[in-house]
Amino acid sequence: MTGFSDAAAAVAERYERFAREEAPGRSELYADWASGVAGDAVVAATLARIPANRRQPPLVFAVTRMLGAPLRPFGEWAAWLAEHADEVVAECTARSVQTNEPLRCAALLPALSLIDGPIALLEVGASAGLCLYPDRYGYRYTGSGGALVVDPVDDPSPLVLQTALRGEARPPLRMPDVVWRAGIDLQPLDARVARDRAWLRGLVWPGESGREQRIEAALDVAAADPPHLVAGNAPEVLPEVAAAVRSAAPRGATLVITTPGVLAHIPRAGRERVIALARECGDAWITLDAPGLHESWDAPTDASTWPAGGFALALDGRILAAADPLGRWLEWRAGDAASAP
Repeated sequence: MTGFSDAAAAVAERYERFAREEAPGRSELYADWASGVAGDAVVAATLARIPANRRQPPLVFAVTRMLGAPLRPFGEWAAWLAEHADEVVAECTARSVQTNEPLRCAALLPALSLIDGPIALLEVGASAGLCLYPDRYGYRYTGSGGALVVDPVDDPSPLVLQTALRGEARPPLRMPDVVWRAGIDLQPLDARVARDRAWLRGLVWPGESGREQRIEAALDVAAADPPHLVAGNAPEVLPEVAAAVRSAAPRGATLVITTPGVLAHIPRAGRERVIALARECGDAWITLDAPGLHESWDAPTDASTWPAGGFALALDGRILAAADPLGRWLEWRAGDAASAP
């Protein structure tokens, strides 16, 4: 590319692909910013100063928003970036994408409903722990057969999660009895800290209607009763943390280890170790992953009938449902031959 160094050209290529394939239909502003980066050698060179594994468009854009970049067209964003380049490079180098979508609890709830309580919940990749409160949210599953409603036993929830049910099958649902909550993350976030809250809000793409408000409500839930979060690399610390949870949780609690959407961010060898440890150290393991990500399912999925972009919800390797990666829809499949134990 004329006027681009090799590093800047690599940035431009990545951002052009993001503008073309990933942002349209989800965030027109991010599409505009990414397209602008792809055509601006100076901006691309600035972003090339960030380590290659920390310059993904969603991460860079979130950092700039957290630091005060205006939600304005590319020209104004680029002018702001020129004035804050050193700060952006430093912050991107220190951070990683920490999507913490509470709506994923709507995908996890059918699996949790199959587990006898009380439950001690331990999440790998917990971020701020917003998916450690499935018992504190309300749920509305809507489909052709009508609505399924699940609410907390005691008080109405400040957050009601809306999920579409696909197909005719309806999952069994009940509110889990969670008596202990803990999480592991490389860089745990604290729902009580303003900067951490701003970071999670900044990870929401402009144009994703309702998502920032949902995360804000879940942050309030977590801030009122903070979970026990441990900073560490899960393949190394999971046995120790699981043992600590067993010791601290009420006697007789079922230790459920969850890995919703996190395994894709762990290198293959570490991913396989986390899966093995989750099955070894916990009483039950719930995961939400792309079907082709690993081979720890009891039976393979049928690619010809699997929904495009759908993740697999599984309990101890048994696939129960196809689900949107962020919990926006669910298709119950526990009766399918392909997912039978």
